[in-house]
Amino acid sequence: MSGSRRQGLGGGKLGADSPLFGGPPAGENGAGSGFARNREDESPKWDPRQDEFADAAAEANEAAERLMSLDDLRELLPAAEPDRALDDWGRSETVVSLMEPILNFYYRYWFRVETEGIENVPSEDGALLVANHSGALPPDAPMIMQAIRNEHPSPRPLYMLGENWFRGYPGVSMIVNKMGLVPAHRENAQRLLRDEGRLAVVFPEGQKGTRKVYWQRYRLRRFGRGGFVRTAIRARVPIVPIAVVGAEEAMPIFAHLKLFQKLSGLIYFPLTPSFPHFGLAAPLLYMPSKFKIRFMEPIDMTEYPPETVDDPAEIQAISERIRARIQHQLDDMLAARESVWTG
Repeated sequence: MSGSRRQGLGGGKLGADSPLFGGPPAGENGAGSGFARNREDESPKWDPRQDEFADAAAEANEAAERLMSLDDLRELLPAAEPDRALDDWGRSETVVSLMEPILNFYYRYWFRVETEGIENVPSEDGALLVANHSGALPPDAPMIMQAIRNEHPSPRPLYMLGENWFRGYPGVSMIVNKMGLVPAHRENAQRLLRDEGRLAVVFPEGQKGTRKVYWQRYRLRRFGRGGFVRTAIRARVPIVPIAVVGAEEAMPIFAHLKLFQKLSGLIYFPLTPSFPHFGLAAPLLYMPSKFKIRFMEPIDMTEYPPETVDDPAEIQAISERIRARIQHQLDDMLAARESVWTG
């Protein structure tokens, strides 16, 4: 009985070296090795990393890259439509037209704006305007916009690339966006300047420029890290430096009230001739200073190779040269000015 139990199906004895009891496979020792080798030769080896569709997917990706280059993708963007009342950036020509009587009143009768070199602003294709920034509620951007609308031989819409610090202020954020404020983002700037060929103005001093108190007027702050230079080089558009005189006196800041800033939640709480005692009416109560806006000759940024954007030292050097150029023009205009109110 015990012998029959230890017999395998082939009639042989089952020993400790049998595969059924943990021994080596039959193909490794003696009998059955030839049969096992034949089975191994007949069946292909399985590769867990093999993908039948890998080559096809790679070929498809290469074909797609050849078919759709970056320039091809840019052509898929919708073309600019000047007749549209509301464009893709949220700028509303209807709102601008409604605001124009107020802006023109300030431009022609309150600030009595004088312009120089308006012809330096390109009539077509993209361009980046770079100006000094000043005032508690800066009037420089609207006056530059009105100068192009009223004085330029080929008036064009002007967009402003800036920080959207108006968020959280009911109504204000909506109005500035309808007037042409675009959040300063790399992709926004590329589409605006390069793809659509628009005009945009940027104030590299940022909030540091609008926080200056009266005794610091017309002393330009550092132009950040030169982001506007990178923007112009990437978009291959010229930079038009602008010097603005008069905005510092239109709404001068005498002091910053930090306690009220914390209590109110505002980005800053300035003491000006009209704020805080006139409350919400303060933005309309500018001082009637004489404005002068000087548009300088464009700087051709195509002279710099695209890889310049990866050189922080060169970018900072270009930024400082533009800053020094604007500061020199400001000093020259201030030296020639006889009066803050009459020019």
